[in-house]
Amino acid sequence: MITDAKKIISEILEKKGEIKDVFFAACGGSLVEFYPPRYFVENESSTVRSHLYTAKELICAKPKTLTDKTITFICSHSGNTQEVYDAAVYAKAQGSTVITFTFNPDSIVNKAGDYNIVYDWGDDVPYTENPVYQSMAMVNELLHQAEDFPYYEDMLFGFNKINGITRRAAAQVQKRAEIFAAKYYKEPIIYVVGSGATFGNAYGFSICSLMEMQWMNSCYIHSGEYFHGPFEVTDKETLYILLENSGKTRVMDERVVEFLKKYAEKYEIIDSKELGIDIINSEVVDYFTPNFFYYVTCVYRAELSKLRNHPLEVRRYMGKVDY
Repeated sequence: MITDAKKIISEILEKKGEIKDVFFAACGGSLVEFYPPRYFVENESSTVRSHLYTAKELICAKPKTLTDKTITFICSHSGNTQEVYDAAVYAKAQGSTVITFTFNPDSIVNKAGDYNIVYDWGDDVPYTENPVYQSMAMVNELLHQAEDFPYYEDMLFGFNKINGITRRAAAQVQKRAEIFAAKYYKEPIIYVVGSGATFGNAYGFSICSLMEMQWMNSCYIHSGEYFHGPFEVTDKETLYILLENSGKTRVMDERVVEFLKKYAEKYEIIDSKELGIDIINSEVVDYFTPNFFYYVTCVYRAELSKLRNHPLEVRRYMGKVDY
């Protein structure tokens, strides 16, 4: 877990006096990392607004609220994504304090911020080292220091427990993932459904794990929007994965579950409550469920990869052609 969050936020508040807006900018999987902290600020702060942008759009849109009273969080795993670097430079030029996250200490992004965080990555690295929890620790500190956030200690408890909860859950779904892959590795399309902060991981699993890493057609659907159009394609031949969260929007997921049980045959319900995450306070569990789902669904994509004979690192265009 990042140990400098308290110090960094204290320095920023001392220098700027107040923070009015927090921006999150990245691309692809790194953008997914920022859904939970953006959702956290959006729902828990009464004084700070939050904004999520894909990196290039931040520059194109030129939001007027990006000022010297803001913090901009920037993430690029490789650290060399040009549009992410450009977003960091642009935000800094507007007077925003820029905090970058990257796995690569020698990258251009790691030199672009006021604070540059290099995180560890790998199977044996604690999950709290990754950008989603490190940026979450930052905004937890921001709300604690600026507003006396009432669930600050509950967030710290969550940071302390989430590694063990996630590893147990990943082991628990291993056999289920093997069965799922054996049944569905040739499916023509997979719909991934979620809500709340977890919707970011429905989006991420769809576009990164399935489309990018497996070349499988996929679409992500918000649980609240499922009944406003998408449910019309539900039948006994169409495959759904539903990420059922344990937070405030769980009721939306439950409604979809009941419909799928009635009208569909091909579906996989991954229930975070069943998998043990609800030892975290219900007031803040929303913000831990998304990355928990990331590691749980990694078990599913690994099993799909084996049966499809398609290694997760294989790409057709990314890093191979000009785009």
